[in-house]
Amino acid sequence: MWFSDSWIDYELLDASDGERLERWGDKILIRPDPQVIWQGVKTHKAWKKADGIYRRSSSGGGAWVKNELPASWNISYGSLRFVLRPMGFKHTGLFPEQATNWDFSMERIRKAGRPIKVLNLFAYTGGATVACASAGASVVHVDAAKGIVAQAKENAALSSLSEAPIRYIVDDCKKFVEREIRRGNKYDAIIMDPPSYGRGPGGEVWKLEDSIGEFISLSSQLLSDNPLFFLVNSYTTGLSPMTMAYLVKLYIERRFGGHTEASELGLPVSATGGYLPCGASTRWVK
Repeated sequence: MWFSDSWIDYELLDASDGERLERWGDKILIRPDPQVIWQGVKTHKAWKKADGIYRRSSSGGGAWVKNELPASWNISYGSLRFVLRPMGFKHTGLFPEQATNWDFSMERIRKAGRPIKVLNLFAYTGGATVACASAGASVVHVDAAKGIVAQAKENAALSSLSEAPIRYIVDDCKKFVEREIRRGNKYDAIIMDPPSYGRGPGGEVWKLEDSIGEFISLSSQLLSDNPLFFLVNSYTTGLSPMTMAYLVKLYIERRFGGHTEASELGLPVSATGGYLPCGASTRWVK
């Protein structure tokens, strides 16, 4: 399992009864998590002191049943800073388990000894974007949601990266990749964080199991002749990390050589010393 033990502003305090108890800066949140299948082991005293509680509805969806949170607040991960906002679907605008991939990307870029151009697809609020830019890379950030891309720009500004070579694109990721192929553009590193299910701006249906192989193959055409790394994240429950690794070996490693590895992502749980699984990642490096 890959995890980051360098967080100061985030902490997974406890987990039980289908929920996780988290500290985001000085704010305490309770949010549902389908991986928390164990019951009756809430031990942390902060369960009774939450500033925000999100609960699932039996009819689908959910809502913040308690929300004493500000409209937004900021946290840091090293030199990186992020704005948080409680969202309608339990999210805060940041996935803290991705810090291990930020560390991986920054290390690879800093050690490259040459200019690195990164393509960040399904880039959300730009955690990977600001990480790569802070390490000295130029980044093309692509996401279909205009408001989310605006928040990514805020995160770059908070991280003193307003003048960094970051290009923000609001577009369907597949259509953007297809246009980049026609233009002949190339990238030294590609990061993608595709959703399990979604619809494009034109109503296009995306289901990860049906689409990800073709999309990895398509994106591989954008890699430069001397690529640095290729990183794929997956939050699809039940999809093995080794399934994604097979696709990356098939479409990336077989062409460029190098090495592919895959693992679950996790967060340490302070109350128990265990680790909560939070998706998976596959990394290819030259």
